[in-house]
Amino acid sequence: MAEPSAFSTSAEDAITRTIKVESQGPSDLSDSEFLEYFEIERTVREITKGGYKRIALQFPDELLHDSVPIYRSLKGRLPSDSGCELYVLADTSYGSCCVDEVAAQHVDANAMVHYGHACMSQTSRLPVIYVFGRKEIDAEDCATQLAACLNTAERQYDTVLLKSDVAYAHASDDIVSRLQSTLPPSVHLVFSPLPLMALPAFQDSTTTSVTSDTPQHLTSPDAILYIGGESLSLTNLLMTHSSAEVYTYDTTSKTTRLESGKTNRLLMRRYAMVQRARDADVFGILVGTLGVASYLPLISHLRTILKQAQKKSYTISVGKLNPAKLANFMEIECFVMVACPENSVVEAKEFLRPIVTPYELEIALQSEPNWTGKYVLDFNEVLSAEKPEGPKEGAEPVDPDEPIFSLVTGRYRHAKRYGGGGGDIDEPPTLQGGSAVALRSQDNALSVLADSASDKDV
Repeated sequence: MAEPSAFSTSAEDAITRTIKVESQGPSDLSDSEFLEYFEIERTVREITKGGYKRIALQFPDELLHDSVPIYRSLKGRLPSDSGCELYVLADTSYGSCCVDEVAAQHVDANAMVHYGHACMSQTSRLPVIYVFGRKEIDAEDCATQLAACLNTAERQYDTVLLKSDVAYAHASDDIVSRLQSTLPPSVHLVFSPLPLMALPAFQDSTTTSVTSDTPQHLTSPDAILYIGGESLSLTNLLMTHSSAEVYTYDTTSKTTRLESGKTNRLLMRRYAMVQRARDADVFGILVGTLGVASYLPLISHLRTILKQAQKKSYTISVGKLNPAKLANFMEIECFVMVACPENSVVEAKEFLRPIVTPYELEIALQSEPNWTGKYVLDFNEVLSAEKPEGPKEGAEPVDPDEPIFSLVTGRYRHAKRYGGGGGDIDEPPTLQGGSAVALRSQDNALSVLADSASDKDV
């Protein structure tokens, strides 16, 4: 057996390595408290109401130790003649916050129960029952301290958005009522409850679908109140609402603070990534999800704009990211991450190449990048965004050999050109000699894998 290289690991490592996991679930709960925390009765009602027969139970690593008692509690309460089969998913293909529909298909599940933290992305195939857990929170202290932050602020807020970690969703209504009774009548408090059940996009008719937990009519609140500690959810909230002041309440220390001071530093780091992406000619599209709706149209869109810019692109599915995996693709100069909002922004410095989001790629491919500070992570918003206008009539044609100034190196560089660029590239490809035809997705869609280096699936 060959020795593992610096860019790979041995096969035995997957079995022998030890993973340090900090338990996030409750401890020393009585039987009744356990049933309430994991909402066993509600889960049984939803399964029975939906008539689901094969149900996958998805747990993050932090709650895996609770999977067996939860399984037994559900199994013991489901009707004996229901014919329901329960399956525990002990590992996720990508991030644990996403619904792992790929793993569920291995057991032919027709419904899922997702435990723990969730990114609430719209699913594409299966109905999902969400069980967030019910972490303890002092609703009175939370509302009092958040209201004090707003009342003592230097400016007057007209519209305030309330957000929270999903584990505190059970107390949101109580906190909202306390805030409304404390804040001045001139302050408009907006809150959108999280759905506890979601159907896939093609099935959604009676149950609330999950596209975005921010109200559609509110895009730029004056201030945001966030309940929870440091997390990817908070980081993304700061970046996507850079114009609003964000106050957080930490349930552990019972303290509040203004978080908006971090926003500029976060956006500056992402702007540096955009500049590195502008210097790249070969891109790798990383598939970081197979369950979020619209991920296939987004991948197709990324291939299109890269081809129009005469860039070479590869589509790569590597599961959970680590530097060793990506270091194998030495030809690729920049990666584009297609994942849920919470896993799209990769800040790790140990990766050899920069990793940008689809929105950042669109900015990088503009001839004259214009970034106002707006930041988009939602798939549908990226796809529906207005595209930059083409060259105006009478304007001088762009010289493809014109050197480009790099803000990263401080020098001029000549970009490599792949393909003809432009043209009508939305037409279906024709089958040519040497092309491989693969059957993809449950819609029986055919894709052509060309022999050329560009637009390959890896």
